[in-house]
Amino acid sequence: MHSQSAHNTDTAGLYTAEQRIRRDESVWTVIQGILAPLQFLVFLVSLALVLRYLWNGAGYEAATLSVVIKTAVLYLIMVTGAIWEKVVFGQYLFAPAFFWEDVFSFAVIALHTAYLWGLFAGALAPVPLMFLALAAYAAYVINAAQFLLKLRAARLQAQSDHIRPKEVSA
Repeated sequence: MHSQSAHNTDTAGLYTAEQRIRRDESVWTVIQGILAPLQFLVFLVSLALVLRYLWNGAGYEAATLSVVIKTAVLYLIMVTGAIWEKVVFGQYLFAPAFFWEDVFSFAVIALHTAYLWGLFAGALAPVPLMFLALAAYAAYVINAAQFLLKLRAARLQAQSDHIRPKEVSA
């Protein structure tokens, strides 16, 4: 069926008008806005510790703890992000606007979880564990770039919506 209500005609952009309002009014948007840079900061510290360990063999415990903390923050942002998607788009994951970001997020989570498994099961030695952490971090960087591109698209949509003259119905 092709008919849409007048308040839901902006489907070309990332958000409909109603979704934008829900996004802007949701506490989960604020939470994501706090957790995303926090996760990036944790990532940078952890990356430095992992690279230090791989470079000179020092600080295995600190590097390990940092990867565990990074993984915990990743899980937290994934859960709160799913709640945010439910509030804004009406479904917990794989909303059309964020489908590929969510798909890739699962790859990121799988790699981080594989690290935890390797660590706690004793299945991997320290150096392979750290290389697995680097693989997880590379995937995280790609996923973070996906979300940054969506944030930019949302800002561009908001600017064009603000500039676009309002349609007048007769």
